[in-house]
Order: sequence, then C-alpha cells, then structure tokens
Amino acid sequence: MRILHTADLHLQNEGDDRWNALKTIVQVAGNENVNLFIISGDLFDSGVDAESLRPGIRGIFSDTGFDTIVIPGNHDRDSYGEGLYFGDEVTILSNTTPLERYEGVRIIGLPFEQITSRELLARIRSLKEVLTPERKNILLYHGELLDVFFSRDDFGDEGTGRYMPLKLSYLEGLNIDYVLAGHFHSKFLVRKIENGGYFVYSGSPISITRRETGRRKVNIFDVGSPPEDYNIDTPHFEEVSITLDPTDEENPLTTVKKKLSDLHPLSRIILTIDGAINGEKFGMTEKEFRSLLGETTRSISIVEENFKLRDIRDILEDDLFKAFEEKLASYPEDQRKELRDIAIRAMLTD
Repeated sequence: MRILHTADLHLQNEGDDRWNALKTIVQVAGNENVNLFIISGDLFDSGVDAESLRPGIRGIFSDTGFDTIVIPGNHDRDSYGEGLYFGDEVTILSNTTPLERYEGVRIIGLPFEQITSRELLARIRSLKEVLTPERKNILLYHGELLDVFFSRDDFGDEGTGRYMPLKLSYLEGLNIDYVLAGHFHSKFLVRKIENGGYFVYSGSPISITRRETGRRKVNIFDVGSPPEDYNIDTPHFEEVSITLDPTDEENPLTTVKKKLSDLHPLSRIILTIDGAINGEKFGMTEKEFRSLLGETTRSISIVEENFKLRDIRDILEDDLFKAFEEKLASYPEDQRKELRDIAIRAMLTD
C-alpha cells in the first residue's frame, strides 16, 4: 500500500491558494499512484469554513482513484458532525475505532481532544490489545511531540497551551509502525520509535504564516518502508538575506539580481538587504539605489522588505579615513587596496 500523508491546510475559502494547494496534493497523489491519502488534522481552519467548503471538497475528493482518511485537528474538531457527507471515498476517523478494511494494514485515529498528557498516555495504552502484529499499525495523531524542542511559532497562530502532548515513550511496547502526525507546521520531521517504527510530521503543505519558510513537502511512502519527504509546488515564504560589500567590483544591483535569480516561482520573499554600497563609484545615492532596486525586483513576489543598507560616502569623506589613505600612498597598489578595504569594513562596524 502506498500512502500520501499531509496535515494543516487550514482551508478558509474556495479557490484561494490553500484550496489550490489541496488540489495540487490530490494531483500529486494520483501521479504517484497512492492508494490512500491521509490528512492528520486541520483540513479546515474552523467549523464555519468546513460548512461552506464541504460541497467543493466532495468534488475534489471524488473519482480520485484512492481513498481519503481525515482526522479532526484542534481547528476543525467541530467540523465533522454525525452523518455529514464529504464524498464516497472519504472516511472521517473521529474516534479510536480501528479501520481494518485494507489488507495487512490497521489504521487508528487519535483526533484532537482537549486532554492532558497523562490522559493521552492512558488513551494510547488502552490500544495495546488492538495493535496486534499481524497487520501494520498506523496511528493518526494531531498534537505536540514533547521529545522535540518547538517554538510556539512552529504550530502556526496558536495559543500558549499544550495540544495533545505526547512523548515517544508513550509508544513503548506497542506494535506501532507509523504515527502520521499533524499540528507542527514548520517542516518535515521524522523521529524513530523504539520498536523501529516512525513518528512523522509532514509539515504544512502551504505556508500558513510567514514563519513557515522554504519549499513545502508531503510524506509519501510504501507501507513497510521509511517515510519520504516529497517536494510540492505550492506557495511558500522564503527568507533571502543579501549582504552587500562596498569593496566589491560588481555593481550592487547586479549582485542582488543574481541572488534572486533562482527562486521558486511560487515563493513569496521576505527580503533583507544590509551591508553597504559605494554609491560614488557606481553613480548612485542610497535613495537612487532603493528606487533602482524596486525596478530590479519588480517581477518577484516580495511580501516584506528589510532595507538596512548604507552608503560609504560618509566614510570616504571622513578626515580620519583620508589621513589613513595618505599614509597608504607609498604601498604597492594591491596592498593599498586590501588595507583600504579592511579599513572601510572596520569603520562600517563602528
């Protein structure tokens, strides 16, 4: 059996970037010939969103050639009322009743509940008699793995409370082959379980906040094999920092253009430009450079720009620097340039 696992799409509106990201993932699942598409929580951003989006969701999940299994997360735990229809090939696992319709595989959901770590431990240990070894056991879970250090930012826009906190030690002695998890947005992350199984966060398949940077991924694997991260083409934030050296011979605008030349077409750039330019050498002031920079980056999606650049013109006109240059007059040209550049960099850090 081949599985595609993702989580945390946080759908809000039909036809927007998140909606199109779901359609992209469904297309990837078809291209990769998966048998099962698993969403480990927070498909929707809220119950209201689910109510309005459900008709369109049925269309996306119909006639795909694979089954879809969803568990509720902390954002959409009220979105899956009894009897609601999401499509013929869609199963909502809203409790821990084992799903054994697939040969050789048992799937159990641990949907989000507002429970403590101790209560979660008791819930997991109660599954021991169910998790028999004649099948591969897959646990779907939405919450926080306490064995890994997380920032609050790693979970999107959440509060300071704990969400279904779990430790890998809770799984000791259980026949669990995979924990396919959601709630952790930032990146694809795998941890080994003591018995040889895998705990996997797929990360969000589209950047939900600006803190989720880099190309987004899903988890695609064949049951019995390790999880594998798979790059997908969805909108995402990318941090790009460019430090300009005023002693470089290259025009600083050319340097910036080169640094921005290999970006993914769906990336939204958080751009930081610092360092300094030699405006006198290239015939531009700071203001003129800033204006020309806007023209250079016109075709790039820049969502945030931190402009920390300065011109070294004031350094070149400094009496102390001029006196230093006079002392260098007797040095060979190459050495004179090297010492001059060192002095400029030193004065920039003052």
